[in-house]
Amino acid sequence: MSELTELESCMVQIIKIFHSYSGVHCKLRKKDLKELINSQMSTFVKQIQDTKTLDLIFKDLDANHDSEIDFSEFSALIAMVTSACHASFHEC
Repeated sequence: MSELTELESCMVQIIKIFHSYSGVHCKLRKKDLKELINSQMSTFVKQIQDTKTLDLIFKDLDANHDSEIDFSEFSALIAMVTSACHASFHEC
């Protein structure tokens, strides 16, 4: 296998982080999502302390309404946060 590009390495890291929080079923429960956001995205996302905020985020991400966040739904969170943070890194 050839050496991964910088972007590919970042993608692999996202997958590994998801799996480290998602457990055997490869899905995040609400408490897993809170822990992941608070420990892995704390610079970009304000620490989630209140249940109401977490409930709203979880509801928005849970596209198939199974009360769990799968990798596709988690990817949507990554895309939203990355897009929201893009302006602060933009160098025109």
